[in-house]
Amino acid sequence: MSETNTQQESGQEQLNEAQLAKTFEPGAIEARWYGHWESQGLFRPERADATPFTIVNPPPNVTGSLHIGHALDNTLQDIVIRHERLKGKDALWVVGTDHAGIATQMVVERQLEAAQDKRTNYTREQFVEKVWEWKAESGGTITRQLRRLGCSMDWSREQFTMDPHFTRAVVKVFVDLHKQGLIYRDKRLVNWDPKLKTAISDLEVETREVQGHFWRFRYPLADGVTLDSGADHIVVATTRPETMLADMAVAVHPDDERYKSVIGKHVVLPLTGRRIPIVADEHADPALGTGAVKITPGHDFNDFEVGRRAGIEARDMLNMLDAEAQVVQTADGLIPQEFLGQDRFFARKAVVEALKAQGLLVPHVTKDKDGNETEHDAEPRTIQTPFGDRGGVVIEPWLTDQWYVNAEFLARRPIEAVRSGAIEIVPKSWEKTFFNWMENIQPWCVSRQLWWGHRIPAWYDAEGTPYVAETEEEAQALAGNKPLTRDEDVLDTWFSSALWPFATLGWPDETELVKRHYPNDLLVSGFDILFFWDARMAMQGLHFMDDVPWKRLYLHGLVRAADGQKMSKSKGNVVDPLGLIDKYGADALRFFMAAMESQGRDVKMDEKRVEGYRNFATKLWNAARFCQANGITASTTLEAPAATSAVNRWIVGEVVETVAALDQAMADLRFDAAANTIYHFVWDTFCDWYIELIKGSFDDETRAVAGWVLDQILVMLHPFMPFVTEELWHALGARQNELIVARWPAPQASVDAAAKGEVEWLIALVSALRTAKNELGIAPGARLEAYLAEPSAQTAATIAANPAAIERLARLSAIHFASAPAGAAMQIVAGDATLVVPLDGVIDIAAEKARLEKALAAAQKEAKALEGRLGNPSFVERAKPEAVEKARADHAHHSAEAERLSAALARLG
Repeated sequence: MSETNTQQESGQEQLNEAQLAKTFEPGAIEARWYGHWESQGLFRPERADATPFTIVNPPPNVTGSLHIGHALDNTLQDIVIRHERLKGKDALWVVGTDHAGIATQMVVERQLEAAQDKRTNYTREQFVEKVWEWKAESGGTITRQLRRLGCSMDWSREQFTMDPHFTRAVVKVFVDLHKQGLIYRDKRLVNWDPKLKTAISDLEVETREVQGHFWRFRYPLADGVTLDSGADHIVVATTRPETMLADMAVAVHPDDERYKSVIGKHVVLPLTGRRIPIVADEHADPALGTGAVKITPGHDFNDFEVGRRAGIEARDMLNMLDAEAQVVQTADGLIPQEFLGQDRFFARKAVVEALKAQGLLVPHVTKDKDGNETEHDAEPRTIQTPFGDRGGVVIEPWLTDQWYVNAEFLARRPIEAVRSGAIEIVPKSWEKTFFNWMENIQPWCVSRQLWWGHRIPAWYDAEGTPYVAETEEEAQALAGNKPLTRDEDVLDTWFSSALWPFATLGWPDETELVKRHYPNDLLVSGFDILFFWDARMAMQGLHFMDDVPWKRLYLHGLVRAADGQKMSKSKGNVVDPLGLIDKYGADALRFFMAAMESQGRDVKMDEKRVEGYRNFATKLWNAARFCQANGITASTTLEAPAATSAVNRWIVGEVVETVAALDQAMADLRFDAAANTIYHFVWDTFCDWYIELIKGSFDDETRAVAGWVLDQILVMLHPFMPFVTEELWHALGARQNELIVARWPAPQASVDAAAKGEVEWLIALVSALRTAKNELGIAPGARLEAYLAEPSAQTAATIAANPAAIERLARLSAIHFASAPAGAAMQIVAGDATLVVPLDGVIDIAAEKARLEKALAAAQKEAKALEGRLGNPSFVERAKPEAVEKARADHAHHSAEAERLSAALARLG
């Protein structure tokens, strides 16, 4: 059942035909086999003539270590790539790490700080050299951990987004996009992280609820103008008083009757004395606050747009903060001296106090229960506040010159690709989210104020004119040999990783890998990086390669704690996948991930289930030991052996159906269905029934069929549990090659309906009898007799053909084709037959009825009480989610118990 391979070197013999130990211990097995696969180059065998299949691993940060999300993402990819490799494809899984600009610079800076040192003590080149030193020493943690998970990546071509060939691709893309007018320099507001002193993207901003305040201030009207009410001022409200120092307008709604008469007039901005206009804009909500809004276009994203609509150019917008969010003088020089140099939050307090001293603060008034009024400086408010996900400080909208990509233009082709089906998003429900974001996409700020990363290929002359080129010599030529200075910024990490599907294959050179493996076949990704990475790969791939980066995009959910909460260190509910591997083995963790992954739904962590899949591996191990002990060895054929007995014809048909179900599940990317299919075939069909049915009848045919079926199991299970299957593959006999490069099952057989019917009748009979005995307290080994009047010809033939199995498994000493004698009895249904089993002398019928009735009443009482509880909206809405979940589980348990007991009573007539 294997493809022809050259004989492995001498160490191979030691891996073959091992006598299986009594106990399955995964640790040593995993370490031995992974090293063997990698050293033999088996993750990417030579298959130049085979159909290519390509996936790329979302490159983890070089600073990273394996977390449970990585374990899910990479397990799913490995299942796919092992499956395609077994199907004979030229399967390439591209692997590498991302240079992670901000994260890596932070790690190295922290190391310096720990040694009482800092980045600014070094030149840029010296610091970058220290980062490379750190990478050489500590940057490979996660790649070692991926090996422990069993990831069969092509390590021989491991990539890094700062490798020279990758940098060349990044530079070319930037320069080409600039030539095409799709990259440009602009002054716009960005999310500025004052701690890291760099711009970050919208996607790297976390919004948190913060307890803050809402202040109201009087802005005096200029030139003696008054409102229709007679007031000589406009009251504005704000949560950020400090930014008023850079206000450039007050906005009111054009239809707000209170302010119509002063639109186009001016107010005098307190503290600075600057005259600013009153503008009409629908951004001002008449129902919110006073209906008048201060406009600070240099420090608020909404205000920026209002300012532009009011005709204020970005170059004229005032910026009152520096890179550390400290107050600096604005272009008009009107900020009072006492505020300069203050941190933004200290300046907030100082501005409030100054306005209060001038009588311009409108107090917030509250009343107690007796009607007594109290004045406060501000109204308490819960404010949605942006924080940097890495710097951890409040983000400041900051007006600055940055490099931008025309994302709206680049998004057009990916949108069309998804609409046309050239890119299939699985599950399809994510398409709406994709379209919504892509159709409303904003210019992409790609410059970052860091030292670590791909330096922007732009040089400036003395007047600040940029010259973009791949080399300084080319820029010099463009500038007419003027003296030039290199841009200090680097590119957003996601700009370079957007090239991953083709730059990793050698682009911009036209390599054989590019021709053969682009576009990729599949991308497996968490939904949380759909816009960080996936959408950007689609943009760059279609623009530069004129084809989609991958044909299918599979988006999986998050791994959550057992109670459904998101995992976080602060909650203390983070699960270490390496700890689970140490405890239960990589195979068990992998199988858990696959079995729980249900097309985009979040996975709830459940260590008990991981333990259960370790038991599953043990079950298979013991079944293989049983086969080994009974002379069942490795099969020599790919197709099913000839079979004459019903049980052997039945199991061959079961393999045929399982292979088909597995292939369909994998084609549909239903990992849970695939895992459950192979699980039930191994545990139920093979171990619990086939092995039981063939015990005591190990003729040549049965040994051949059993060995063949076990081989099929090892191949089908291998993508999910690669280590235990490879170990068992070699323990069962000499092989021409390892399981990892074997052939996917091709039984060349069909389902035998007659054999299937016969064996399923036996299984139904045995199952029903075992259940009935358990319900009625009859010893499992008790031998009984059964009566079946007027059996069908097929049932009679089945009974006649299987006396040994009926006696051994059903513990029926006889089945009489006659009516049962009078007296207490139970009825057993198997297929079209209802067998009657006399119980006189077997159990005390009256006592058993009484016991069952008492237990049934108790179960029904508990179920009814829980039903009432769950039907109470007050409980469901107010109780803790875990309490509601437990009540539902208890209700299901007691309801099922009541059904079981009712069935048992019914058996007694």
